[in-house]
Amino acid sequence: MSEPITVWLTPPGPNPWKVIVILEELGIPYVIESFRFEDVKKPPFININPNGRVPAIVDPNTNLTLWESGAIIQYLEEVYDKGKKLTYDSISEKHLLNQWLHFQMSGQGPYYGQCGWFKVLHPEKLPSAIERYTNEVHRVLGVLNTALEGKTWLVGDKCTFADLAFLPWNARLDSVLLTPPGEDPLAPYPNVQAWTQRMLSRESWKRAMEIRAQLMDQQGLTWNGMPKGINNMKEYEEYMEKQGQEKKSEA
Repeated sequence: MSEPITVWLTPPGPNPWKVIVILEELGIPYVIESFRFEDVKKPPFININPNGRVPAIVDPNTNLTLWESGAIIQYLEEVYDKGKKLTYDSISEKHLLNQWLHFQMSGQGPYYGQCGWFKVLHPEKLPSAIERYTNEVHRVLGVLNTALEGKTWLVGDKCTFADLAFLPWNARLDSVLLTPPGEDPLAPYPNVQAWTQRMLSRESWKRAMEIRAQLMDQQGLTWNGMPKGINNMKEYEEYMEKQGQEKKSEA
């Protein structure tokens, strides 16, 4: 029996949940080291990942510490997915899976993240930045919608790690684009919408989101990462300004 892999994460962001859903799918034992986002640049985590970004893993079975979610996923597949549940053996399919994983890492993740930053979190509203990254989100969705035409999964005839890597960001697209309540931001992309729904219904994802909800609650955070009692962006900006002033006064 393998010893549990330790996963270091801050619960609000999407990237750690790419790794957790893969661990759940493959039935790999793991434990979570959950900590606050404001501590990503501090010890002990900075000693695990000098880049100060989550997730990172420590695998006692191979004595390996690894960061970058895409690299972690590829590692888990190579070392632990002996039954090829989420991957394939053939050279063409293996490289197509890596192609989509790279697209998720270089396309979806950064563009969604920048869109969320400038549209939601950045204190100064910059219309040119908001427009650029909103357009890039829709471009990525268009690529996926085209690729999924007439298909159930990105590669082959089963759900793979490449599909699941896209799920955490697409699952929170409404908060990235600030979609009005009751509207589905994936509705203009029916192939992506159906694909995402197929993955949302998987037990691995449901378990991952139950864990996330528990960890968020422990940190006093709501589902979207805002502290409990904060109801909108104006209140959140005032809260962050107050926190900044308190830190200055402490210094």
